[in-house]
Amino acid sequence: MNILILGATGFIGSVVAARLVADGHAVAGLGRNPARARLKQPAIGWRQADLSRMTKPEDWDDLLEGQHVVVNCAGALQDGLSDDLAATQAEAMLALYAAARRTRPLIVQISARTAGPARDLPFLATKRLADEALAASGLPHLILRPALVLGRNAHGGSSLLRALAAFPLVLPLVHAESPVETLSVDDVAEAVSRAVAGDLRGDIVLAADEVLTLADLVRLHRQWLGLPPARVIALAPWLARPVMWLADMAGLLGWRSPLRSTAMTVMSEGIRSVKAGSGLTATSAAATLAANPSGVQDLWFARLYLLKPLVISGLSLFWLLSGLFPLLAPAQASAHFLPFMPAGAAMALTLATCLIDIALGAAVLVRPLARRALLAMLAVSLAYLVGATLLEPTLWLDPLGPLVKVLPSILLTLAALAILDER
Repeated sequence: MNILILGATGFIGSVVAARLVADGHAVAGLGRNPARARLKQPAIGWRQADLSRMTKPEDWDDLLEGQHVVVNCAGALQDGLSDDLAATQAEAMLALYAAARRTRPLIVQISARTAGPARDLPFLATKRLADEALAASGLPHLILRPALVLGRNAHGGSSLLRALAAFPLVLPLVHAESPVETLSVDDVAEAVSRAVAGDLRGDIVLAADEVLTLADLVRLHRQWLGLPPARVIALAPWLARPVMWLADMAGLLGWRSPLRSTAMTVMSEGIRSVKAGSGLTATSAAATLAANPSGVQDLWFARLYLLKPLVISGLSLFWLLSGLFPLLAPAQASAHFLPFMPAGAAMALTLATCLIDIALGAAVLVRPLARRALLAMLAVSLAYLVGATLLEPTLWLDPLGPLVKVLPSILLTLAALAILDER
């Protein structure tokens, strides 16, 4: 069959795509930035598109031509610079269903549990709107509602589990006793495979039979990472509010943190489901982790995950302050240039470098600009080093001087570039 997968570059979508290729289907993958995915999975026909801009039925006509199945693995947690929930999870799906009435492909929707106290959150409300529209569309469909999905790789909530598990000495947890159901990402791929084969239709919840607490799940991941047991410290929910606020602000700048208020609200009530008989089995968390033994790369990832925002914000602060402080006494700051140029040119150069530093310190906080800002930081740092070495090499003799301090900044910038990718 010809199958189109939305969100095929994501954690779930990439596994579903690989499974359907292995089943012998012709798979096309849709993603905003599929260049790297094309290198990793060359057997898939990759198409570039942004769901948030595909909100009219005619936007889907070319993509649906010849497709027998559409699998929607795309989604977003919260509105921000990188995501538009209403457009991506609701408007684009309604447009897809309208366009699909002509060819009537099977629609497989990877959704979530949309009931409960958190049901009115935009994340769940837009999912529910799309689910209800699909159920009423008359199209052949399957709505899958997986619990917390675990796998060999990690993204979002599963990444946070690994990061918390690798926390040094103790495990500080909010909502430590919240119940959590899980399953393997391979279970989701199996369900999609069976739907394509014609075995599954309707609205199905996917979750293993066991129910763990969040604390139990973090302990299990700590054991998986090969780290010694650590005491769980249950934190009051109000202590997480400043972190949620910062994560939400980062989300507005395009950073997709699993510590945003939507995720924390969902976790406050736990991840539980009401399972009906579907003939599907789901793998327990322990079995999922045991089937995918960890390596040192997993330990590195877990330890670096929560350091990443600190690295980015630390670099931003360094460059912002390096640009702002000289502006407090520009005449004194420009004195270094006076032996080599007139006073007016020295002042102009000082102001220019200050503005460059401030611009880079601000730009690195904006996710779509972060990579270019980091590369510019490297270029500007090297330019500063070369220029200062040629014009005033004695600055190297000052152990706390401007040249020595640039070296750790360069190393931190290289580290930020190395861990910048999200998937």
